[in-house]
Amino acid sequence: MSVKKLFDLEGKVAVVTGSSKGIGKAIAEALAEYGAKVIVSSRSQEAVDAVAEEFKAKGYEATGIACHVGDEDQRQALIQKTVALYGGVDILVNNAATNPVFSPLEGIENNVFDKIMDVNVKACFSFAKHCFPFMKEKKNGSIINIASVEGMKPSLGLGLYGVSKSALIMLTQSQASEWGKYGIRSNAICPGLIKTKFSKALWSNEHIMKQVESHLPLQRAADPTEIAGLAVYLASQASSYTTGAVVNADGGHMLT
Repeated sequence: MSVKKLFDLEGKVAVVTGSSKGIGKAIAEALAEYGAKVIVSSRSQEAVDAVAEEFKAKGYEATGIACHVGDEDQRQALIQKTVALYGGVDILVNNAATNPVFSPLEGIENNVFDKIMDVNVKACFSFAKHCFPFMKEKKNGSIINIASVEGMKPSLGLGLYGVSKSALIMLTQSQASEWGKYGIRSNAICPGLIKTKFSKALWSNEHIMKQVESHLPLQRAADPTEIAGLAVYLASQASSYTTGAVVNADGGHMLT
């Protein structure tokens, strides 16, 4: 088989959480471009329908299904609706995340801790469990968890977010270790500073951007599309021997 064909996702079903904008949208579109049937999901049905229609206008197959990832009933319903529509799930991209605070640890209340862990860790655990039976039955599946370089090197004000992403990295490796025998692969992508609405407080800050430009080897923030190629690789047979990997896309942040 040609290497080019290894990236073909024709016939695969992909669920991408938090995909109405930013990194999630870029990944969803890339997977659809390579042939996957993509479920676009975020909290707003109006938003996911708009993105699905945008993809369809380009000739891709996409369906919008709203889901608040912090709600277990909605998580289960998202996978059930996907299976009812397409018969299974081949690719799960856990991209949805939250970070409602920018604060030292001592300034964070317990309810904020619970919210961050519920969305950034528990939801990813839950979605994977709901997809597991279908991937196991096919003896094939790819779970892609969008973590962060914050999960490997702490930054002031983002400590609790980093804790959640560190936990997600360990969840990824545990899934890879336990589920490899079923043909299920699990890998994590750790973005650095990406120009999304989620991180706008950072990249729109002139002082922070001057630090980025002076310290990062690539001297810039990235566009969401610069994460999408990694997701296509990890979703496809091109990465058939890759599991438990933690892949940085950070402009060299971990080198500084």
